[in-house]
Amino acid sequence: MHAWPASEVPALPGKGRDLRIHDTATGGRVTLAPGPVARIYVCGITPYDATHMGHAATYNAFDLVQRVWLDTKRQVHYVQNVTDVDDPLLERAIRDGIDWVGLAERETALFREDMTALRMLPPQHYIGAVEAIPGIVPLVERLRDSGAAYELDGDVYFSVDADPHFGQVSHYDTELMRHLSAERGGDPERPGKKNPLDPMLWMAAREGEPSWDGGSLGAGRPGWHIECVAIALDHLGMGFDVQGGGSDLVFPHHEMGASHAQALTGEFPMAKAYVHAGMVGLDGEKMSKSRGNLVFVSKLRRDGVDPAAIRLTLLSHHYRADWEWTDRVLQDAVERLGRWRAAVSRPDGPSADALVEEVREALSDDLDAPAALAAVDRWAALQESGGGTDESAPGLVSRTVDALLGVAL
Repeated sequence: MHAWPASEVPALPGKGRDLRIHDTATGGRVTLAPGPVARIYVCGITPYDATHMGHAATYNAFDLVQRVWLDTKRQVHYVQNVTDVDDPLLERAIRDGIDWVGLAERETALFREDMTALRMLPPQHYIGAVEAIPGIVPLVERLRDSGAAYELDGDVYFSVDADPHFGQVSHYDTELMRHLSAERGGDPERPGKKNPLDPMLWMAAREGEPSWDGGSLGAGRPGWHIECVAIALDHLGMGFDVQGGGSDLVFPHHEMGASHAQALTGEFPMAKAYVHAGMVGLDGEKMSKSRGNLVFVSKLRRDGVDPAAIRLTLLSHHYRADWEWTDRVLQDAVERLGRWRAAVSRPDGPSADALVEEVREALSDDLDAPAALAAVDRWAALQESGGGTDESAPGLVSRTVDALLGVAL
């Protein structure tokens, strides 16, 4: 599966700072100092509907992580999956009377268009669950053969008791885990499981549903969590720098994925930092496909909204914050974009050297994009008041905003 084209990232003078970021597993900030190549895995979409603002906010957060690392003169090895076979996708295809493969391809193509328009840097490896199946099957077989997994009526389940570190990503209690498991694709009430929280690794073929050759597992399809584990281990290995996604993936997805990987390898942890973006709401509820309260990136673009304004809307909120989408927050971003573009269109202006360092410092401090925007606002206000004659300043501001914030002025 191919990703989307990369926009050029301008080089800035000097060098950026190492990233200090909130780690869900420890509950505090950690300083990430990768080697020459930083490694990040971000969980991708289940393509049964278009990209909404909740998606965009999540991928914007991890785009900033990439940009901070690139500014430190590191390379970035970024991997993202597409869950192109799963119950919600199959259910939507049946509801709409269309082929599930065609639905997945259509919505994945639209996602690529949205990411391109928003200037999100693409992953080096963009892997669909279906294409990952040949690598998933051996992992499930290994877990089963080692006693870390077991069969139940043809399905294969992972035993959470096989990982002594289970629970150390979310730190949730058992009651909350059971509730979230039931809410987010698990089956804690199924009779015969060793532990109600045990997640499915391999689903035996069901009549009328797609299935693949699972070798000794029999025909079927993979569970949700093992998909990401197989892709991450194949392309990044254990101990990669950041496992990323929305805060709704803390449990069960990231918790279970970590346990799968740790049981497979005997190593801990799967990732050095588990980083989660907040939820975007509309009309008082989390924006989600199941609720249908969505603001689509593609719809805003069709309505003539500048993608740079959409991106500034996302940047105006701290990535870990839950926030509400309103017409006002978008209008504020449109007005900010206009001020910034007017400011950099002049032939000279106040020196921007300090601004570059302010933006770097803000982003290195747990991706504090609102503080970075405020720094650019201050420079634009000085520019508007005629506060300088540095001919290089407008260009440096444009390159800084592009390189570190992903906004083209």
